[in-house]
Amino acid sequence: MAGRQLANKWLKTEALLTDKRIQRHIPQTSMYSASNMKRMLQKHRMVVIKPIRGGGGYGVIKVVSSGGGYSITHMADTRSFRSFEAMERSLSRIKVRRPYIIQQGIQLATIAGRPIDYRVKVAKGAKGWEYRAMVGRLARPGLFVTNLCKGGTQLPAREALARSGSSSSGRRERRRMRELTSRCTDILEQRFPGIGILGFDYGIDTQGRIWIFEVNTRPQ
Repeated sequence: MAGRQLANKWLKTEALLTDKRIQRHIPQTSMYSASNMKRMLQKHRMVVIKPIRGGGGYGVIKVVSSGGGYSITHMADTRSFRSFEAMERSLSRIKVRRPYIIQQGIQLATIAGRPIDYRVKVAKGAKGWEYRAMVGRLARPGLFVTNLCKGGTQLPAREALARSGSSSSGRRERRRMRELTSRCTDILEQRFPGIGILGFDYGIDTQGRIWIFEVNTRPQ
């Protein structure tokens, strides 16, 4: 049974931020506004903008501030701008008219220059929560989103971690993702009773730090 559905990314992020042990693994996140984006770009230089509802990488946009200019990447298309105002006007035309969140951009570890992230899926059975899968998702060449429906390639987590520069088998990283998944599942079940299946999207940056990007209640 799939259980309760919760599409709102902001509500799930807010719930996880209540735990100090989890906070350090969540990229800075805020609701979209031009002022919030300017502030976050000044701090992080790269942000990712996502529809507050939706999945599959649909509508995800990367914005980068560099050398006094700005760029927007949507799917395989990148456009450059000399001012924040010009970039923001163009971004407004790309976005569909619905609420978005802004998330701190993370420089993911790569395989042959292609970003790699991880999906951990758990489901509630008769004996409690059970692990169903842990896989790597390798972005299609030329894209920064890793979603399989956007041409990403699925790899065993062990292979993905080894090829992207983690410890030889990725044992430490796999163990840590399991620990974080267990803790986050407890938090989310307390806040949203009735959930039955969760898909956690993790990233590991170029320094080896693990990040929680989002949690899905309808994981593919």
